Amino acid sequence: MGAATDAAVDVFADIGTVPVCKACGSERVVKDAWACWNPKFGLWELETVFDHEHCHRCEGETTFVWQRIEATPRRRIRELNDRMRTMGQGVGSVVVTAGVTAHGPDFLRHVVEAVERFDGFDDDNDPWGEHDFGSVEVEGRKVLWKIDYYTPELTTGSENPANEGETHRVLTIMLASEY
Repeated sequence: MGAATDAAVDVFADIGTVPVCKACGSERVVKDAWACWNPKFGLWELETVFDHEHCHRCEGETTFVWQRIEATPRRRIRELNDRMRTMGQGVGSVVVTAGVTAHGPDFLRHVVEAVERFDGFDDDNDPWGEHDFGSVEVEGRKVLWKIDYYTPELTTGSENPANEGETHRVLTIMLASEY
Protein backbone atom coordinates (compact mmCIF):
# COMPACT_ATOMS: atom_id res chain seq x y z
CA MET A 1 0.00 0.00 0.00
CA GLY A 2 1.17 3.52 -0.74
CA ALA A 3 1.22 6.45 1.68
CA ALA A 4 -2.08 7.84 0.34
CA THR A 5 -3.82 4.49 0.80
CA ASP A 6 -2.40 4.07 4.33
CA ALA A 7 -3.74 7.51 5.29
CA ALA A 8 -7.19 6.61 3.97
CA VAL A 9 -7.20 3.41 6.03
CA ASP A 10 -6.29 5.38 9.19
CA VAL A 11 -9.18 7.80 8.61
CA PHE A 12 -11.72 5.01 8.24
CA ALA A 13 -10.36 3.11 11.25
CA ASP A 14 -12.23 5.57 13.52
CA ILE A 15 -15.65 4.94 11.96
CA GLY A 16 -17.81 3.14 14.50
CA THR A 17 -15.70 4.29 17.46
CA VAL A 18 -16.09 6.99 20.10
CA PRO A 19 -13.42 8.94 22.01
CA VAL A 20 -13.22 8.38 25.76
CA CYS A 21 -10.91 9.80 28.43
CA LYS A 22 -7.85 7.61 28.91
CA ALA A 23 -7.87 8.31 32.67
CA CYS A 24 -11.52 7.75 33.62
CA GLY A 25 -13.27 6.28 30.55
CA SER A 26 -15.82 9.11 30.31
CA GLU A 27 -17.38 9.96 26.95
CA ARG A 28 -17.76 13.60 28.10
CA VAL A 29 -14.63 14.73 26.23
CA VAL A 30 -13.93 17.65 23.91
CA LYS A 31 -11.26 19.06 21.60
CA ASP A 32 -10.38 22.69 20.87
CA ALA A 33 -11.67 23.80 17.48
CA TRP A 34 -12.47 26.78 15.28
CA ALA A 35 -15.88 27.23 13.77
CA CYS A 36 -16.86 29.64 10.99
CA TRP A 37 -20.29 31.25 10.64
CA ASN A 38 -21.99 30.33 7.38
CA PRO A 39 -24.45 33.16 6.58
CA LYS A 40 -26.03 31.21 3.71
CA PHE A 41 -27.20 28.41 6.03
CA GLY A 42 -27.27 30.39 9.29
CA LEU A 43 -25.13 28.01 11.30
CA TRP A 44 -21.61 27.43 12.57
CA GLU A 45 -19.43 25.08 10.52
CA LEU A 46 -16.42 23.28 11.92
CA GLU A 47 -13.30 24.67 10.30
CA THR A 48 -10.31 23.26 12.20
CA VAL A 49 -9.82 20.82 15.10
CA PHE A 50 -6.71 21.16 17.28
CA ASP A 51 -4.75 18.65 19.36
CA HIS A 52 -5.80 19.78 22.88
CA GLU A 53 -8.09 17.16 24.51
CA HIS A 54 -10.12 17.82 27.66
CA CYS A 55 -12.31 15.65 29.91
CA HIS A 56 -15.31 17.30 31.58
CA ARG A 57 -15.49 14.56 34.19
CA CYS A 58 -11.80 14.80 35.19
CA GLU A 59 -11.97 18.58 34.68
CA GLY A 60 -8.60 18.66 32.96
CA GLU A 61 -6.41 17.70 30.05
CA THR A 62 -6.54 14.13 28.88
CA THR A 63 -5.66 11.84 26.03
CA PHE A 64 -8.40 10.17 24.02
CA VAL A 65 -8.71 6.44 23.62
CA TRP A 66 -11.02 5.30 20.84
CA GLN A 67 -13.48 2.53 21.72
CA ARG A 68 -15.57 0.64 19.22
CA ILE A 69 -19.33 1.13 19.50
CA GLU A 70 -21.11 -2.18 19.78
CA ALA A 71 -24.43 -2.98 18.16
CA THR A 72 -26.18 -2.91 21.55
CA PRO A 73 -25.14 -0.71 24.46
CA ARG A 74 -25.42 -3.50 27.03
CA ARG A 75 -21.65 -3.97 27.39
CA ARG A 76 -21.22 -0.24 28.03
CA ILE A 77 -24.10 -0.22 30.53
CA ARG A 78 -22.52 -3.21 32.29
CA GLU A 79 -19.12 -1.46 32.42
CA LEU A 80 -20.64 1.73 33.87
CA ASN A 81 -22.72 -0.23 36.40
CA ASP A 82 -19.71 -2.30 37.51
CA ARG A 83 -17.52 0.80 37.79
CA MET A 84 -20.06 2.54 40.01
CA ARG A 85 -20.86 -0.50 42.16
CA THR A 86 -17.32 -1.81 42.64
CA MET A 87 -15.25 1.40 42.68
CA GLY A 88 -17.76 4.16 43.43
CA GLN A 89 -16.86 5.91 40.17
CA GLY A 90 -19.22 7.57 37.72
CA VAL A 91 -22.23 9.82 37.88
CA GLY A 92 -24.56 8.45 40.51
CA SER A 93 -25.84 8.14 44.04
CA VAL A 94 -26.14 5.35 46.58
CA VAL A 95 -29.34 4.99 48.61
CA VAL A 96 -29.34 2.74 51.66
CA THR A 97 -32.67 1.94 53.28
CA ALA A 98 -33.51 2.47 56.94
CA GLY A 99 -33.63 -1.30 57.47
CA VAL A 100 -29.97 -1.67 56.51
CA THR A 101 -28.76 1.33 58.49
CA ALA A 102 -30.74 0.21 61.57
CA HIS A 103 -28.28 -2.67 61.99
CA GLY A 104 -25.40 -0.26 62.63
CA PRO A 105 -22.27 0.98 60.88
CA ASP A 106 -20.39 -2.35 60.97
CA PHE A 107 -23.27 -4.15 59.26
CA LEU A 108 -23.50 -1.34 56.68
CA ARG A 109 -19.75 -1.60 55.97
CA HIS A 110 -20.04 -5.39 55.49
CA VAL A 111 -23.03 -4.92 53.18
CA VAL A 112 -21.22 -2.36 51.03
CA GLU A 113 -18.17 -4.63 50.81
CA ALA A 114 -20.37 -7.59 49.80
CA VAL A 115 -22.13 -5.54 47.11
CA GLU A 116 -18.76 -4.34 45.77
CA ARG A 117 -17.41 -7.92 45.61
CA PHE A 118 -20.54 -9.49 44.12
CA ASP A 119 -19.82 -11.39 40.90
CA GLY A 120 -22.54 -14.05 40.87
CA PHE A 121 -24.25 -12.87 37.69
CA ASP A 122 -26.12 -15.48 35.69
CA ASP A 123 -29.08 -15.75 33.31
CA ASP A 124 -31.55 -15.84 36.21
CA ASN A 125 -30.48 -12.65 38.00
CA ASP A 126 -28.97 -10.81 35.01
CA PRO A 127 -30.92 -11.78 31.87
CA TRP A 128 -29.93 -8.60 29.98
CA GLY A 129 -26.24 -8.76 30.96
CA GLU A 130 -26.22 -5.27 32.49
CA HIS A 131 -25.09 -6.16 36.05
CA ASP A 132 -27.86 -4.01 37.52
CA PHE A 133 -29.20 -6.33 40.25
CA GLY A 134 -27.86 -8.72 42.83
CA SER A 135 -28.52 -10.45 46.12
CA VAL A 136 -25.98 -11.06 48.90
CA GLU A 137 -26.15 -12.59 52.35
CA VAL A 138 -24.56 -10.62 55.19
CA GLU A 139 -24.63 -11.80 58.80
CA GLY A 140 -27.54 -14.11 58.03
CA ARG A 141 -29.62 -11.39 56.36
CA LYS A 142 -30.53 -11.33 52.67
CA VAL A 143 -29.67 -7.98 51.08
CA LEU A 144 -30.77 -6.86 47.61
CA TRP A 145 -29.16 -4.17 45.48
CA LYS A 146 -30.44 -2.59 42.27
CA ILE A 147 -29.15 0.08 39.89
CA ASP A 148 -31.72 2.32 38.19
CA TYR A 149 -31.11 4.95 35.49
CA TYR A 150 -32.36 8.54 35.63
CA THR A 151 -31.74 11.79 33.80
CA PRO A 152 -29.01 13.99 35.36
CA GLU A 153 -31.78 16.07 37.01
CA LEU A 154 -33.30 12.89 38.53
CA THR A 155 -36.72 13.82 37.11
CA THR A 156 -37.37 10.90 34.73
CA GLY A 157 -35.79 7.68 33.56
CA SER A 158 -32.72 7.94 31.34
CA GLU A 159 -33.36 7.28 27.67
CA ASN A 160 -29.77 6.11 27.13
CA PRO A 161 -28.13 4.44 30.17
CA ALA A 162 -25.08 3.63 28.03
CA ASN A 163 -24.26 7.37 27.89
CA GLU A 164 -23.01 8.55 31.27
CA GLY A 165 -23.47 12.18 30.20
CA GLU A 166 -27.23 11.54 30.00
CA THR A 167 -27.56 9.22 32.97
CA HIS A 168 -27.45 9.45 36.76
CA ARG A 169 -27.24 5.96 38.24
CA VAL A 170 -28.94 5.25 41.57
CA LEU A 171 -27.71 2.19 43.46
CA THR A 172 -30.30 1.17 46.05
CA ILE A 173 -29.31 -1.26 48.83
CA MET A 174 -32.08 -2.80 50.95
CA LEU A 175 -32.94 -5.77 53.11
CA ALA A 176 -34.95 -8.37 51.20
CA SER A 177 -37.63 -8.02 53.88
CA GLU A 178 -38.08 -4.36 52.85
CA TYR A 179 -38.90 -5.24 49.26
